[in-house]
Amino acid sequence: MPVRSRLNLVTAKDEPMSHFETGYHYQLMRRAIELIDTQNEPLTLEAIAGEMQMSPAHFQRIFSRWAGVSPKRYQQWLTLDHAKSLLADRHTTLETADAVGLSGSGRLHDLFVRWEAMSPGDYAKGGAGLEILWGWFESPFGPALIMGTDRGICGIGFAAETGADATMEDMIARWPRATFTEDPTALKPLADRAFPADGQETAPKLFVIGAPFQIKVWEALLTIPTGHVTTYSDIAQAIGHPKAVRAVGSAVGRNPISWLIPCHRALRKSGGLGGYHWGLPVKRTMLAWEAAETA
Repeated sequence: MPVRSRLNLVTAKDEPMSHFETGYHYQLMRRAIELIDTQNEPLTLEAIAGEMQMSPAHFQRIFSRWAGVSPKRYQQWLTLDHAKSLLADRHTTLETADAVGLSGSGRLHDLFVRWEAMSPGDYAKGGAGLEILWGWFESPFGPALIMGTDRGICGIGFAAETGADATMEDMIARWPRATFTEDPTALKPLADRAFPADGQETAPKLFVIGAPFQIKVWEALLTIPTGHVTTYSDIAQAIGHPKAVRAVGSAVGRNPISWLIPCHRALRKSGGLGGYHWGLPVKRTMLAWEAAETA
């Protein structure tokens, strides 16, 4: 495993969390999600803390630092009905998002993202002649594989559910003729912008590598504000292909820059979560994390 863990995580109350800490906390949240999903009734703080083998006070402290809200409130966002309530209360129709000022308002993903796309001709070459740097970094959602060029971040994958080897193979297969070089030092400034500490938000620079149709879908995803969601059919409508819902779903799943291009905010029209390339627990945790940020 190219990612090292750190377990000595107890710090002073006001001390900022490191990426190592937030990665560990993701694993804690993941276990809490799995526990909550097996229950028909809400669990008490004592019950959840006991399953995590922690005292209620310590669990509440760690949990609240990660989510920004109490375990009770956060548990409400992790229920199976969370996606449906999001769709009912925070459903963004992409055609009107800009007009009502939803995009570009607030948190990391809503800041103006500077991005440029590889030309269709270069994309068809499968990355031939392109050098892509890669490195592993801790994120709030577990180990993150970040890839980038001198033009910006071109890939982010998560390994908490899929495993590091599978995540690496998946990302490399997207650009089979590119040259891949491990260089986390060079990528660290980009990683810091992708997952900023202490609320230091800086618009990340992205280099989007994909087919023209995929890029249209990914551009639409960038208009969805933090704490809001949309549907695959809305995306299809917004890009001028209302009947291409299945193709839109496929393009959403092939988004190479997860989190920054927020494919986790796309849901089924029924309110179901749909799929997520890096595992549904990651998607659900991302949505709950953002709900806590915007509460």
